[in-house]
Amino acid sequence: MTTVQIGMPTQHRLVFVPLNDATVGPGYLKVAYDRALVRDCPALGMDDILPAEDEEAVFQHYSLTYQKGAGGERQLARR
Repeated sequence: MTTVQIGMPTQHRLVFVPLNDATVGPGYLKVAYDRALVRDCPALGMDDILPAEDEEAVFQHYSLTYQKGAGGERQLARR
């Protein structure tokens, strides 16, 4: 997954989007998910960090299976 910036020019926010079947080109990323589904995903502010307890909700939003790493590692993090 990756984060993409959505929203109005003065009210940006970040949402996670799965990259399976995504197409990348110069200056764009086209994902295999409907715009409304992406827009309704749990969002982050531009300077926020996704709390560990909210990770599963992102996966469930896209009907994906969530599983922590073998040592309990997070699957998502904003770097």
